[in-house]
Amino acid sequence: MSALRRLMVAVVLVAAPATAAAQHYIPHRVFDSGSKKFIDFEQLAARAATVDFVFFGEEHDNADTHWLEFALLQAVGRRRPTATVAMEMFERDVQSRVDDYLAGRTSEDDFLSNSRPWPRYRDHYRGLVEFSRNHEWPVVASNVPRRLASLVGRRGLAALDTLPDQERPLFAAERRCEAKGDYFKRFSAEMAGMASHGGTDTSAVAKAAQIQRIYEAQCLKDETMAESVVRSWSPGGLVIHYNGSFHSDYRLGTAERVARRLPDAKRLVISAIPVANLDSIAPTKHDRKRADILVFVLKPPAPDSTSPPTR
Repeated sequence: MSALRRLMVAVVLVAAPATAAAQHYIPHRVFDSGSKKFIDFEQLAARAATVDFVFFGEEHDNADTHWLEFALLQAVGRRRPTATVAMEMFERDVQSRVDDYLAGRTSEDDFLSNSRPWPRYRDHYRGLVEFSRNHEWPVVASNVPRRLASLVGRRGLAALDTLPDQERPLFAAERRCEAKGDYFKRFSAEMAGMASHGGTDTSAVAKAAQIQRIYEAQCLKDETMAESVVRSWSPGGLVIHYNGSFHSDYRLGTAERVARRLPDAKRLVISAIPVANLDSIAPTKHDRKRADILVFVLKPPAPDSTSPPTR
């Protein structure tokens, strides 16, 4: 990297909102499920830098989680010259928009206007993209386009067979979405209380069929993200995938599908867990099964209904 490039990196990093994590302490605790011990964040980073795939499972709306996601990227960057950042938050059909922005061919405004960034992108995800851009690391838009997941949610996986050939690169070629196994059980339990949508038939059979279709849409996302992650990896490399925690908790979902494609790869699953009190954490056996590393962060305080609203 040239001296001019290093100067540009420094300027942009100072300007990037999420980099305030470097100066702002985020209350947290890190628990290693294997050793059953609390460790410090640098120990986590050192471990993350040595594996093939890291899955950081986030709570999407927890601000402290996003600070620590960025801090992990910084810490890995101190230990490795390069890595690949993959993100559920961008979909495959905008990969060229991501690449153009990383290469400096388009402005940030153009990039954001054409890449469908998630809400609160500037607060939650911009730091990851800017760090990658300034260190010349690839960013992979790993997810399936939402319109295709919605199509499957309405009509099932068979709907993909009706799509034209030009759409097929946008979703995983291999899709194993049988309605069985631990992941399906967890998903079904999450969906059990939902009301039927899109029709008047509320029978048990109709609800089961609906859950099956929605599960297939979820599975399509996992299969596509796993395929994207695997394609972006090369021996000796590291891919850090940022995703909602359900996609990697218990080493299922996307993480499980990466393991199916690359069974010998070394994976590290991290799950961020918001809690009310960091001083009384005692992870149970069930908690420890959730991920290799548990990162506990503070929940935001509940609004006080007796207080007047702020302006």
